Amino acid sequence: MQSLEQILLASLFAGIVAIAVTVAIERLGGVVGGVLATVPSTIVPAAAFMWLGNPNALAFAAAMAMVPFGVLLNAVFLWLWRVVPPLIPETISFKARLASITVVNLLLWTIAAALLTLASAYLLKSWVSALHLGIVGLVLGIILGVVASLKSQPAPKGENKVGTLALMLRGVGAALAIGCAVWLAQNGSPLIAGIASVFPAIFTTSMVALWISQGQAVPSGAIGPMMLGVTSVSTYAVLAIMTVPAHGVILGSGLAWIGAVLIITLPCSYWLSSRQPAG
Repeated sequence: MQSLEQILLASLFAGIVAIAVTVAIERLGGVVGGVLATVPSTIVPAAAFMWLGNPNALAFAAAMAMVPFGVLLNAVFLWLWRVVPPLIPETISFKARLASITVVNLLLWTIAAALLTLASAYLLKSWVSALHLGIVGLVLGIILGVVASLKSQPAPKGENKVGTLALMLRGVGAALAIGCAVWLAQNGSPLIAGIASVFPAIFTTSMVALWISQGQAVPSGAIGPMMLGVTSVSTYAVLAIMTVPAHGVILGSGLAWIGAVLIITLPCSYWLSSRQPAG
């Protein structure tokens, strides 16, 4: 398979999956939908085509080691959707306020991602292995997700349907992010590819689409569960470092996905659901 075909297939799959996440939160509510929406999805084709495009274990490990830190950035990005909105005056129009919140959050993510990439490159060149670096990012992400979920937030189901245009834009954004990640991996930039593979295109379009269609309560209630649930992507990346080179793309990806769901998704879904008030 040619590299262009790999990029297009990865992008297409990512776009389809991205559209489903908004629907999951909308239909299932912030807790269950928030966790299920973060099951490893777009990272699967991204990792697979990174390996197929450049089957080098060290380069692949470096890219996957960056994923947990990218996920950690995304968790902070989600948290900002609780912190930044109260700082933006409600006296301005809804569209201007939502645009301001989105721009501020993306700007902070970009600055943090650049600093993190430089720091990780330094560590990997010195004495830290890619696997150990990835595990550190995973542990930090779990801690942050648990802390964000300790205080229960109202997590209602959506009452309005997310518009088709918003869903399509969300899919396009995710497809572009994953396509860029695979291209970067195939052209010798594994660290940047790892960060790009978890660019918050899905979370950005999810928050914006849900704010527009459902108001602030539905996406706000999903933030904590999503911050915790998204660590399944980090778990997938750490496991993939070991399983994909050893067992190939199909079996290795399957083992990493099952492991991530069993270790993170199912326990987190049960824990968060059990903490919701009855009725």
